[in-house]
This record gives sequence, C-alpha cells and structure tokens, in this order.
Amino acid sequence: MAKAKKYFGTDGIRNQVGKGLIRPDQILKLGWATGKVLKEQGGTKVMIGKDTRISGYMFESALEAGFISAGVDVLLLGPMPTPAIAYLTQTFHADAGIVISASHNPHYDNGIKFFSGKGKKISDEMELRVEAAFEEELTICSSSELGRARRVDDAAGRYIEFCKSTYDSSQKLDGYKIVLDCANGATYHIAPSVFRELGAEVVAIGTQPDGININDDCGATDLEQLQARVVLEKADFGIAFDGDGDRVMMVDGSGDVVDGDEILYILATGSKFPVKGVAGTLMTNLGLENALKGKGIELLRTAVGDRYVMSALVEKGWSLGAEPSGHVLCLNKTSTGDGIVAALQVVAILVESGQKLEDLKSGMKKYPQVLKNVRVDGFADISANEALNSAVEASEKRMAGKGRVLIRASGTEPLIRVMVEGEDLTLVESEVSGLVKVVETEFC
Repeated sequence: MAKAKKYFGTDGIRNQVGKGLIRPDQILKLGWATGKVLKEQGGTKVMIGKDTRISGYMFESALEAGFISAGVDVLLLGPMPTPAIAYLTQTFHADAGIVISASHNPHYDNGIKFFSGKGKKISDEMELRVEAAFEEELTICSSSELGRARRVDDAAGRYIEFCKSTYDSSQKLDGYKIVLDCANGATYHIAPSVFRELGAEVVAIGTQPDGININDDCGATDLEQLQARVVLEKADFGIAFDGDGDRVMMVDGSGDVVDGDEILYILATGSKFPVKGVAGTLMTNLGLENALKGKGIELLRTAVGDRYVMSALVEKGWSLGAEPSGHVLCLNKTSTGDGIVAALQVVAILVESGQKLEDLKSGMKKYPQVLKNVRVDGFADISANEALNSAVEASEKRMAGKGRVLIRASGTEPLIRVMVEGEDLTLVESEVSGLVKVVETEFC
C-alpha cells in the first residue's frame, strides 16, 4: 500500500491563508525542503509564478528565501497562468516550476503547485520526499553556496507566442467577436492579446485584478456575467478561464454553457486525426460516454483530478482528456491542462468547419446531473460512514440502473460533493436532496 501523504492533496498544497502550511514561515520551509530534494537530485534552478491574489506577494518572497537558503537559483515570473509556468520551466531548462495559486478558490485561500522540469506535475514519490525533508530541521547552506534570484521580464510575451503557435488552422479569426472572462486572474494580461493577435474582435471582462476580486462572481466557476455579455454583445461565443488559467469553460452564441465534457466531445469528434479514446473522470456525464461510443471512441474514466486523467492518457498513449469543470488536456499541444490552448483548439475546429459552437456540441445529449457541495468542518473521511453508505446504496436501487450516484470529499477544499445523474431530472433532484441531508447530519 502506498504511503499516505501528510500535506499534499490532489493538486499540490492548499488552504486558507494563515492555516496549515499556508503561512509565510511554513512556505519558506517548504521552499527550503523542495530545494533540498532538488539539490540532492542535481537540480540548481526553479521558476516561481503566481496568480493575482493579494497573498501571492507574501508567499513569493517566502518561497524565494526558502529556495535560496537551500542553494537553489530562482527565476521569478510574477503573475502568470499555471500552464505558462509549466511551459516556461521547460524552455528555461529549470529543474522545477512552482505556482502560487489556489486556482478557482476565493482570494482568501492560496496554495502551492509543483511541476517537474518536463512541465508535468511532480510524482507521488517526489511529493513524499519533499514532505520528509519538510519534517527535518532547516539548515542554511554556506554564504558562498546560496542561490540567486532574478526576474524574467519577457515571460508574458514568450507565453503569448507559444499559445498562438498551437492554433491549428490556416484561417485567422477575422470577423469573429469573442467575449473573454479572465476571472480577474492570471490570464488577464495574456488571453486578450492571444485572441486579438489572431484577428478576433475581443471584448474582455475580468481583467482588472485588485488582489481580492479573483474568481469573484466571474470566470469559469461563475458564468452568468459571461453569458449575459455574449448575448448583449451579439458575440459569436465566449470563453472563461479560472483564476490561474488551467480551466476553461465556453458559452455559445445563444448564451448556453459549453462545459468540459462538451469541449472534450468537440475536440474528439472534430480532430483532423483519428481518435481512439479519451479520458474523463467519475464526474464525466453519461451523455458524453454514449455520444463517443456512437462514434467508435472509447471513454476511460479515472478518479477525480486532472493528474489522474493525465496518468491515464500517458498510459494509453492518448492525447485528449477533460473534467466537466473545465480541466482540458491536449497533450499533442502542451504538457499540462491549459485553458487558453484548449480554447484555441476548439476555436480552430469551429473556424475550419464553418459551424457555430452550438452546432459542434449538438451531437452530445447530456443526462441531467445535479451536483451539490456541502461545506464541512475540515477534510472529511466519508468511506467508513455507515449511514451515508446505506443512503447511497438505497439511492442507487431507486435509480434502477438508469443513473449514477457519486459522493466524494474534495481534495482541495473542506467540501463533500454530492452528485446524482440520470434520465429523470425530478428523481435526480430528489435523490440529491436526500443525500445532502444525510451528509449534513453526519458531517456538519
């Protein structure tokens, strides 16, 4: 049995600012511990980037001090999307990329994500080694061996050019009107330039970060502003990113949402090359599975989390995978989930086909799916709760094989997620309501 991790969750380390490891003193030691492990492996250089939340300044300085004290050089990128840091880590031949971000969470949370020198999330083994080093006493290397730090001034321009290079169409975006919602996050100074330079008329919202408004009623986790603006502007479609730019959701010209499942369907069925299979998760809609089956494309389900989707794709030798929430992997274009790159692949298919976004998704009929998040006091272990397990079993019997029930504890927030999916929306809503009451009784 694999050793359980003490600090790392499904996507790095995350918590409310001031709690757990998300304190400047602990983050400094985390930088030192990571630097110590890298040095033992022959590493000498890391890149650090962040999103736009106000606490990023504090944690950037703490990480910088930690790595320097371990004798590791630091390249500082400032506010940049998470996938940009993965890309630039490779182009600068750094040994690791560190992202200060809590992704789609509110401003009062923050976290640390880690990429290897190949631009992929670090392995479980590496996470365990960092945790072991973190438990040791912090020792500073001699003054002559301390690391150095410098800022990379052209990081944004480098990443903009990379994104544009992944756009797989000879036709530019002249004549298209696009609304972009950058969630007041890390894509605010990147995404508008990418799409404008490809020829589109861009209406940009969520591009005025103040350190507090990241993901606040905007971006990929709250699409109402984008939906209304697309209709108001009579735009062709809209694109929303989350706070750190690794998620993407879209809105068609009628203002209807196009989620990660539908984006994956468009990518798989609109590809210029034959697609044998794609990877989704336990949350992936049955409608996608059935639609792909009709096209002869296999859907492989994984545990929830883009790292598990990534692992399945690598194992199978496939390129495309996604989560409904908008983590979309296009491994034929980049090494990690990238909201801007994924959106560009959809747009290229749209332009080449001459169809509207609503037409491209029409071959997939989603099953009604209701997801409720129940906030609990701390991270919950739901596996051994008899009352909840009995309630799930009874719910599945009532679904009579025409739907699914999934209850899981979030790996990044103190939430229990209750999801029911099936043909009958009334039954689905009833089952979710009953299960939520059980969760609240047992865990709140």
